[in-house]
Amino acid sequence: MNPIPLQPVLSLLPRLLWLLALALCCAAAFAAPKNIIIMFADGAAPTQWELGRYASRVLRNQPFVVTERVFRDGTLGLMSTHPAGVFITDSAAGASALATGFKVQNGAVSVTPDGGRPRTVMEAAKQAGKRIGLVTTAQIYDASPAAFSVHAKSRGEAQAIVDQYLALEPDVLLGGGRDYFLPRAAGGKRNDGKDILAAFAAKSYEILRDPKQLRESKAAKLVGLFSDKALELEIDRNPTREPTVAEMTRAALQALTRDTGSGSDRGFVLFAENENTDEAGHKNDIAALIRALWAFDDAVAIALEFQASNPDTLVIVTADHETGGLSATSARNAFDRSTYPVIVGPKEFEKVMRVDASLDSVAVRLGTRPSPELLDALVAKHFPGFTLDADLREAILKQRPLERNFSISAQIALARMISRQTGFYWGTSGHTAEPVAVGAIGPGAELFGGYADNTEFGKRLLQLIDGR
Repeated sequence: MNPIPLQPVLSLLPRLLWLLALALCCAAAFAAPKNIIIMFADGAAPTQWELGRYASRVLRNQPFVVTERVFRDGTLGLMSTHPAGVFITDSAAGASALATGFKVQNGAVSVTPDGGRPRTVMEAAKQAGKRIGLVTTAQIYDASPAAFSVHAKSRGEAQAIVDQYLALEPDVLLGGGRDYFLPRAAGGKRNDGKDILAAFAAKSYEILRDPKQLRESKAAKLVGLFSDKALELEIDRNPTREPTVAEMTRAALQALTRDTGSGSDRGFVLFAENENTDEAGHKNDIAALIRALWAFDDAVAIALEFQASNPDTLVIVTADHETGGLSATSARNAFDRSTYPVIVGPKEFEKVMRVDASLDSVAVRLGTRPSPELLDALVAKHFPGFTLDADLREAILKQRPLERNFSISAQIALARMISRQTGFYWGTSGHTAEPVAVGAIGPGAELFGGYADNTEFGKRLLQLIDGR
C-alpha cells in the first residue's frame, strides 16, 4: 500500500484548524444559558448610568458595577424605545416590546394593536421547564413585571393581572402592591371578595410581609409583599418595613435555586426591577435618583456574585426608556457666578447628597395649601445650603406649574431650586425618546450588542430561552 502524501494534508491543516476554531467560537457565542437574570432600571438611560458611575466614585469611593463590570467587560448595545403608533413610550409598551418582541400601544401589557397576545419571556421560560421570578420596588402588578409575564389590554387592570399571576404561578413574587391581593373586607381593593394571598398559600407559597421574614425564609416558592402600594424611594425607605432591591434579588436567587423535590433543574429566569429610578426622574429628584441608582447597582452586584459561582448564567442590565430628560450642565447663571459657580463637580454632588428626603415626601407634608412658614421650615430642614428663589417660592405657595412640560408643581419647583444651585437640570417630568443601553455578560451576551429596536431584544431573549 502506498503511503499517504503528507504535504497535501499539512497544507489543509491551518484551514481545518481555523474552521474548528470558528465553530467553537460560534457555539460559545450563542450557547443558551441555563439561567437568565434581567436587571431592569426603569427610566434609566446612558445619562443616568454616567451619573451613577461618577457619583459612586466621588461620593462613596467605590466602583459602579453596571458600567465598570457589565458594560465594560460584557457586550454593550443601544435600543430605540418607541411604541406602536407614536414616538414616546410608556413603561407598559416599552416592557412589552422587550418581553415579547412585538410593538404594542402605550398602556397595553403585552397585547398587540390587533388583539394578539404573543408569548412573554416568563411564559416561554415556564414552557421550557424553567423556574421564574419577579422582583420590583413598584407594585408587583405594575407595568414592567406584568408585561414580562402576562397580558392585559390596559396596565390599569391590576386585579386581572394578579389573577393571571395566580394562574401562571411564578415561583417568586417580591415587591409592593398587597392591595390587589386582598378583598376590601381585609383592607384591600379587590371587588370580588377573593383573598389571593390565601390562594397562593394554598399552593405551598410562603407569604412574607417584612425584611426579617425575607432574610429568614428557606422556602422555594415565595410571595413577599411589603407595602399596600409601591415601595418607598430609597432615600425615604424604612429598613425595618421594606427591603432593598438587592435584598429582594438575593432572596429570589436563593429561592429559585432551592431543591423543589421535582428532580428537575433546568434553571430559571429572574426579572428584578428598580422602579425608583423612574419615580425619581418623574419628580426631577436628583438626590433620590442617585440613591436609587446605587441601590440598583448593589442588586446588580448580587447578580454578578451569583454568576461567578454559576457561569452558565446570563446577566442583562437594561431599561425601558429614559425619564426626565436629565442633563448636568455648566450653564447655570451667567449673571452671578459668585452665587452660582459654573462647574459641576464633587462639591455640587456633595451638596445634593445633603438633601435627606424625597421631593415627594416634602410635598406631602406641605399639603395642598402650604403655609409660608411651613415651606421655609421644610426647606431649612431637608435642603441644607439651598435657598428658595422668590419665583419658585410663589409657585409652591400658589400650587402653580412652572411650565407646560412639567407637572407636580411643588416637587418640580423644589427640583428647580436644586438645579439652579448645582447644575443638575431636567427637560421634562415625563419620558423622552433617548435610546436606552443594554449590557449583557455571560453565555449568549453577544446577541445584545449593537444598535437595535427594542423588539429585537425580546426576540433574542426568547431565542435563548427556546435554546435556538
